[in-house]
Amino acid sequence: MGWVIVDSDSPLRSVERVLSGESWADFCDGLKAAGAVILREASPRDPLDRAEGFRYLTRLVRTALEQQLEFADPAAPVFRRPSHETIKIGADNPDNHYQSAAISGAHEYVIRGRRNSVHYLGIGSYAGGYGSSGRSGQTGYIDDATLELRPDGSFEIAVSCDKRPGNWLPMEPDSSTLIVRQTYQSRTRERIADLTIERIGVSGPPAGLTPEVLDRALGAAAAYVHGTASLFTDWAEGFAQRKNELPRFDPKRAAAAHGDPNIVYYHGYWELAEGEQLWIEVTPPACDYWNFQVNNHWMESLDYRWHRIALNHSEAQREPDGSLRLVLAQRDPGHPNWLETAGHRRGTMCLRWIGAKTHPDPVTRVVKVG
Repeated sequence: MGWVIVDSDSPLRSVERVLSGESWADFCDGLKAAGAVILREASPRDPLDRAEGFRYLTRLVRTALEQQLEFADPAAPVFRRPSHETIKIGADNPDNHYQSAAISGAHEYVIRGRRNSVHYLGIGSYAGGYGSSGRSGQTGYIDDATLELRPDGSFEIAVSCDKRPGNWLPMEPDSSTLIVRQTYQSRTRERIADLTIERIGVSGPPAGLTPEVLDRALGAAAAYVHGTASLFTDWAEGFAQRKNELPRFDPKRAAAAHGDPNIVYYHGYWELAEGEQLWIEVTPPACDYWNFQVNNHWMESLDYRWHRIALNHSEAQREPDGSLRLVLAQRDPGHPNWLETAGHRRGTMCLRWIGAKTHPDPVTRVVKVG
């Protein structure tokens, strides 16, 4: 594939690879191989889509090096932001503040925090990853519906394989990542929870860098870039088989990709010609939160800093009967629920409910302007 992940029992070989530059060369070869994902026959040849594809790889490189090298030690975990305004993965929710930390089922941890006012807080432990082999999925979950808070809003969560009293986030022996989703109704009015994580029973500084650590990290980072790009490009190409539709997504596939178990997802692919609009119509169910968002072909949310590309349950305007129409269009059609294409002709889209007991399917239709 262009990269090498060296066996952990070969530290001398890692020293040789680092000294010779082989580790770095394999890492660079792995990144070059990832470019083939952007150049697939099924990928759009539009200059904007192609440019965003290669920018997407640079963003994946940034988060991969942080995840696999800078913040990869499960003995000294630190919360980091794997996805944000300029790193976007797998239909990232514009209303989310994402955090992650490296963990291991061989250790125990404690998360300390203060709930504050953010609308939704969910924390999960997961095994595997987008660039790894073997199983991938959730190994434990806790959210604010069951979180026990002190009178001042503070809390502690035990993170371990063995059950603990009070707030407990389960792990399994192969758990490797902790993912936090904090979801706003309104970023301007809410404050995210303050969180820290600490490994139990250890003190002093973490172990320093070694050639073996670097060798494995570079290989894992290249695998992550290629694996992540491949996974979500596969998804997009599958969605494109039913353009301008928004079917319910397979919950097993969502779970394997480290989705939130409280969320039901609808994924689709949109493509509009000049003068066309896409209408999405549904009566949202009773739930804790819902949103709809517009993404590019690579499943990155469009730039929500400058464009209105998402609406949630507190923002969208409903009809008197509770139904909802969202309008995706190149220019403002004068509808209160207009969502911008932000200069794009095609891309993916996502609708999600959190905590819904019923799951109505949205109806879509392409409408000619005028």
